[in-house]
Amino acid sequence: MPPRPPRAWQRMLSGRRLDLLDPTPMDIEIGDIAHGLAFVARWNGQTHGDWPYSVAEHSLLVEQIFDRLNPGCEPRWRLAALLHDAPEYVIGDMISPVKAALGREYGAMDERLASAIHRRFGLPATLPVAIKRRIKAADRVSARLEAVTIAGFAPAEAVRLFPVPEAQLLPDLTITLRPPAETRAAYLERFAVLMGLIDGPA
Repeated sequence: MPPRPPRAWQRMLSGRRLDLLDPTPMDIEIGDIAHGLAFVARWNGQTHGDWPYSVAEHSLLVEQIFDRLNPGCEPRWRLAALLHDAPEYVIGDMISPVKAALGREYGAMDERLASAIHRRFGLPATLPVAIKRRIKAADRVSARLEAVTIAGFAPAEAVRLFPVPEAQLLPDLTITLRPPAETRAAYLERFAVLMGLIDGPA
């Protein structure tokens, strides 16, 4: 049996210590996720505006798009859409070329963290394939909008790199840039609303 790799701890503001190589649900706190994502910039920070476009802001938009594309979908899958990039609160948002260069190790770490996060909030450790595809579709719509609105892509280039069948959604969607503290609060508020819908009346 090969030796077990050394632990890789990340201390959170909540006081939790998360082992990035062996995360457990008990070490996951939504406050840590919201805070981290609100301070992680999409597109490596290469966006227009006075504030970085955070992963938390992107996640709010993806959940909104997912809801539009899947009206009447169960609240737990909308929660999954909100949390789709949650592992990035500790491993950062890597652009696709960097992910490809890092190889399987980055993907495996992302999957372990996602599994722990899902279990912490009552979702399946591994989402159903159909749900993952629907979330990915919403994510792609968001990426197209972000590319042309704040990331400096020409429309023709964005169409080629981010093809989406739901392009009719784009004119009605907006990109929000605001201080991290406001985005963090909005993320936590949306999380609470979705958890309330999942739990139902008290």
